[in-house]
Amino acid sequence: MSGLLGTVNRILLAVAGAVLLAAGVVLLTAVRPLKGRAAPLLSAEDRRRYLHVEGWAWWVLVAVLTLCLLLALWWLLSQLRRSRLREVAVDTGDGAFAVLRGRALSDAVAAEAGALDGVAGCRVVLRGRRGSPALRVAVELEPHAVPADALAGLAGPVLTHARTSAGLPELPAEARFKVTSHRAQRVS
Repeated sequence: MSGLLGTVNRILLAVAGAVLLAAGVVLLTAVRPLKGRAAPLLSAEDRRRYLHVEGWAWWVLVAVLTLCLLLALWWLLSQLRRSRLREVAVDTGDGAFAVLRGRALSDAVAAEAGALDGVAGCRVVLRGRRGSPALRVAVELEPHAVPADALAGLAGPVLTHARTSAGLPELPAEARFKVTSHRAQRVS
């Protein structure tokens, strides 16, 4: 969903930029708006011509503007939606569900992953739905760390422990690794 939203954001920004650029060019090159404040944008002849257009054309215009408004509202609401999952539904085994705070799960995974050998720091964000969460893990490695070992530690004990402690049958995770920058040491 975030990939689709990023694409939609880029397309909307490009369209908005093109429209604003076109409006600027029209305003800079148009003769009528620059004649003075008292001169209307549309002359009386233009107003008469456009007001007597076929009746269906106005309905099409209203439908297109309504569609644009609905798409703009969808885009705005999708921007305001929280990207973090606040809570996870945990099956208690008796047909009921307990609620686990998403922040608690992500903090526990971050602490356990941060304790792995060669890991300088770790940030974890919980995404998805209450019944099927997913993790996005950003791991910062020490300069001497072996990425394959850190990945094996994360995919093995850390995620297995998180899965079993939360009672989740599966917990997909996306991990991104970055090596910390370090200063060269001087040898004298």
